[in-house]
Amino acid sequence: MTEERWEQIIGHIKDNFELVDHRTQDLPEETGGGTIEIVEFNGPLGQMKLERTTQPLVIDKKTTGSRRIGSDTTVEYIYSDTEKTHKFKVYRHDDSNDTWTEMEMKKDNMMF
Repeated sequence: MTEERWEQIIGHIKDNFELVDHRTQDLPEETGGGTIEIVEFNGPLGQMKLERTTQPLVIDKKTTGSRRIGSDTTVEYIYSDTEKTHKFKVYRHDDSNDTWTEMEMKKDNMMF
């Protein structure tokens, strides 16, 4: 999903539905950094939440360790300075359990 398409979706939500919350959270640096943008609104299916995670692209993964018994193995990720990856998730609020349930999106019926 491109940045322009994400902005169109947020504009559509603000125009047609009751916006509950719109916030951005920073991800920890040990996982490569990045941000999560969260939009909560009251839609036709009840309260819904959209999450868009933006992180640097993993370029390489280095594993260090030895074959000796009891030795530790560490994994070091190398991130891109210029390229980003985006993940998009949709949640629906379950009022009976007061939890968010991730909705499945079929690839043949996506509007995004």
